[in-house]
Amino acid sequence: MRNGAILAVVAGISLANGLYLDDIPTWRQLLFAVIAVVAYLHGRHLPVRRAWLVLGAVAIPGVVELGVSLWDGVGALMAMALFAVLPWLAGRFRRQQAELVEAGRQRVGQLEREQQYTAERVKLRERARIAADMHDSLGHELALIALRAGALELAADMNETNREAAAQLRASAVTATDRLRRTVGLLRDSGGAPTDPPDESIETLVERAGRAGMAVTLHRDERSAVLPPLLDRAAHRVTQESLTNAARYAPGAEVRVTIERHADTVAVTVTNAPSLTEAQSTGGGGTGLASLRERVRLLGGTLEAGPHGTGFTVTAWLPWPKDTGESG
Repeated sequence: MRNGAILAVVAGISLANGLYLDDIPTWRQLLFAVIAVVAYLHGRHLPVRRAWLVLGAVAIPGVVELGVSLWDGVGALMAMALFAVLPWLAGRFRRQQAELVEAGRQRVGQLEREQQYTAERVKLRERARIAADMHDSLGHELALIALRAGALELAADMNETNREAAAQLRASAVTATDRLRRTVGLLRDSGGAPTDPPDESIETLVERAGRAGMAVTLHRDERSAVLPPLLDRAAHRVTQESLTNAARYAPGAEVRVTIERHADTVAVTVTNAPSLTEAQSTGGGGTGLASLRERVRLLGGTLEAGPHGTGFTVTAWLPWPKDTGESG
């Protein structure tokens, strides 16, 4: 409102100073220059809504009120257009140009921030992938070390000194596994779980655990012999985490892995008997089962884990992908 009033005053002065141009004194000529500068600065720095209505409200009624001849009225309007309207338009153009430059600068800054954000997201996803791989591989290997130490501890030909050393080795491996889980937890974020197929088959995983000293058997029906990559990855992950937990919390116990196809669902069940040693952890304080349950949930499945009789059972129901063209 105030900016429009200032523009109206400038236009009115220019209109009045444009009358009777036959003999213009010096001070009126200088006034035209001042009006032009003020009009330019106004257009450059003071935005006005509906400026043309303001200028029109000054021009036509102003000429009528002055009661001048047609020629003098036309001269006054031309003077206002030349010394007020044109400089004001030039100032407004410069202001709009500066606003466009500033908007472009802000857009560039926004794109740079978005690019940095995208790069950070890529780093976080890579960190989550590395954390998941560390959890899957290193945690499993440490659990197998603890299992081998437990087997040495139970060996009949071991003396007390070696048996105590094996027990300390097993305890150190379990402690290292717990510390690894806590460290991996710091690296995890909300990024999705890896969807690439595992580096080894479930059969190879079970055989490797058996060579490490675990009493493990695998029962797999023909309908689940070949799984889609994403489903195979999830089944492998369920088996690996369950074997790791069995090695940590029930060393020496018999473990049974069962993979079966039921209609449009694949069931992965890992059951372990009670531990053969008294020195064992009472529960899993890591994030393995929690992350495993989240991975199964993202695939549309469910996971149950808990005591079963005197042992422990982990069961995952994984839905068969509908886009594979196969049905139960």
